[in-house]
Amino acid sequence: MLISRTPMRISIGGGGTDLPSYYRRFGGFVISAAINRYIFIAINRIFTNEYVLKYSALERVQRIEDIDHQILRETLLLHRLEPGVEICSLADIPAGTGLGSSGAFTVGLLRAIHAMKCEHVSAETIAEEACHVEIDVLGQPIGKQDQYIAAFGGLTCFEFDTAGKVTASRLNVSRETMADLNDHLVMFFTGYSRSASELLDDQKKRTDKGDEAMMENLHHTKALGMRIRTALEDGDTRGFGTLMHEHWEHKRSRSAGMTNSCIDHWHKVAMANGAVGGKLIGAGGGGFLMFYADDPPRLRKAMQSQGLAEVRFQFDHDGSTVVCRD
Repeated sequence: MLISRTPMRISIGGGGTDLPSYYRRFGGFVISAAINRYIFIAINRIFTNEYVLKYSALERVQRIEDIDHQILRETLLLHRLEPGVEICSLADIPAGTGLGSSGAFTVGLLRAIHAMKCEHVSAETIAEEACHVEIDVLGQPIGKQDQYIAAFGGLTCFEFDTAGKVTASRLNVSRETMADLNDHLVMFFTGYSRSASELLDDQKKRTDKGDEAMMENLHHTKALGMRIRTALEDGDTRGFGTLMHEHWEHKRSRSAGMTNSCIDHWHKVAMANGAVGGKLIGAGGGGFLMFYADDPPRLRKAMQSQGLAEVRFQFDHDGSTVVCRD
């Protein structure tokens, strides 16, 4: 048996500029952080001449083409694994919560398949294969942020040029800054999010049409991402918190489905109880609210009174890796 472990992510700045509809015209810039909440993919050779797939459902098929799970089907077609394979997945946090689980699943599956075939491949190769499966083959209107941060890990900047090439570089932050972020970033679950594809498809269509409001919003979001990089590299974590608030004000105006009355209420409660700034993680409509807080205990108490559960986390610096090979 072989098991891969792949981190989920939180978006730090620039989210939305990693979509082809934007970066192919203007170039994109995103900062993401991998966290220690993981998707595990196990692959095992079995004696029956079939594919046994265990996720939120169970599939047993003789042909790859008959697999219902789109990512499993297209990834197995890409690598043409012979039957006699069992694949199981397990996640610390379920899908549909805005932490990039789909991209992490695809990256983890590819990491496991390459390891099973005794192929040593780079994080960049894994990320590009995952993007190919989700964007080129399945036609999902998503960006490249999730696949790249899942493969690379860390607190990482990604630059997207107009030809689609991605350049990854670790954010140059001190240990003190990393420790401060671990101590002062807090995250609360608001409920399952709307489909990321639905919300991002609206952004894609408006960007393709040259919608002026959308373009200005994304230009500003990219510039904010660069200002966030400067603040963090300078050790100005509180300044990062205020930029998170500015980021949220622009993100929430990007689409009518980005927020709702409950999310807006919880955000106001947080800002009145120790939060410097915060935003919704992921495409929008639900998922996790993350804040930088001057007073984390006060914020935790206030959000607990609203019935919101906290998910504590630390940063992951390994990216997708094989943790078991038997």
